[in-house]
Amino acid sequence: MDERAADRPLRWGIAGPGRMAQAFVKDFAHVDGAVPYAVGSRDVARAQAFADEFGLERAFGSYAELCACPEIDVVYIATPHPQHKAIALEAIGNGKAVLVEKAFATTLAGAQEIVDAARAQQVFAMEAMWTRFQPVVRALHDVVDAGQLGTILGVQGDLYAQRDFNPDDRLFAKDLGGGALLDLGVYVLQFAQDFLGSPSEMTVRGTLYPNGVDAQAGMVLSYDSGALATLAVSLQSMGPGRMVVMGDQGWAEVKPRFHHPDRVVVHRKGVTPRTLALHPDGTGYSHEIVEVNRALREGRLESDIMPLSDTLAVMDQLEQALHAVGVKHPDQPL
Repeated sequence: MDERAADRPLRWGIAGPGRMAQAFVKDFAHVDGAVPYAVGSRDVARAQAFADEFGLERAFGSYAELCACPEIDVVYIATPHPQHKAIALEAIGNGKAVLVEKAFATTLAGAQEIVDAARAQQVFAMEAMWTRFQPVVRALHDVVDAGQLGTILGVQGDLYAQRDFNPDDRLFAKDLGGGALLDLGVYVLQFAQDFLGSPSEMTVRGTLYPNGVDAQAGMVLSYDSGALATLAVSLQSMGPGRMVVMGDQGWAEVKPRFHHPDRVVVHRKGVTPRTLALHPDGTGYSHEIVEVNRALREGRLESDIMPLSDTLAVMDQLEQALHAVGVKHPDQPL
C-alpha cells in the first residue's frame, strides 16, 4: 500500500458496473476507512451511470484505465468470470491490491497466474468469498475449534437457485462463464474446503443445458482423514441451500441460505440444541471489505481467513468437476 494512504481512507476501484458491483458498493456505508472512488467498464456510458448513481468520483471506459489510475489502492473485480484473470493481472501489474469475485478465474492455470503475479509484485490478493467472513460462519469455527462437535467427519449441503433457462443471460452463456458450477459450486466447495481441507478424491456427476453449459452437479469428496463431503448444486431445481458440519460428538446446521446466513443450530450429544443468531453488517459484503482494509493497513499480502492456497484448491476442484461433466471455460484477454 502506498504510504500516502496511511492517513486517509483507502480508495477502491470497481471493475464492472453490473448487478454484483451494485450490491457490493452499497456496503461501503458500513465500513470505516474505505471509499468507492472509481468504476471501469468497456462501456463508458455504463460506467458513468454507475458513478452517478453511487457517488463515485471517476468513471473509465476501459479496465486498463481503471487499473492504471494512481489514486486507486484496491481494485474490486466484479466482471463475468472469464474476464477476472486479465483484469487482475492488469491491476497487479500497476501495483494495486485486488479483491476478485468468485469464482476467482475460469481455470486453475488462470488462478495460479493471478496468485503468482501478486506474490511476485508483493501486492495483496484475495477471492471475494463473502461466506467465509459472515459472523455465523466465524461463530461456527469457534464451535468446531473448541471441540464441541468432536472430530469433524463430514460436510453435507447444497445450493439450488432455480432459474428459467435463457441462453442470452450471463448465467447461462458459455462464453461468459455461465453454469451451475462456477456460480454455485464455488460456494459449496469452498465451505467444505473451509472445514475439511483439500480432498484426496472427487467423484462428480452432472447434466448440461442444450448449449453445453452445466445445469446441475452432485459431488462426493473423500479425505485422507476419513471424512466425506456430499454436495449438490443446480440452476434447474429449487432446494433449501443449507450446510451441515458433522462430527462424532455433534453436528451443526447452517440455516438457509448458508452462503450468507444469520443462524446456525448446534446439536451436541446429550445437550439441548443451541441456536446462534448473528446478523452481518449491511448486506454482508462489508466484512470482506474490512478484511482487505485491515490486511493493507497491516502490510499483509493475503488473508488468513480466505488464503490463496484455499482459492487454488477450490479452483482445482471446480476444474475437475467441470471437466467431469464435459465443460471447459477459457480465460479471456483484456
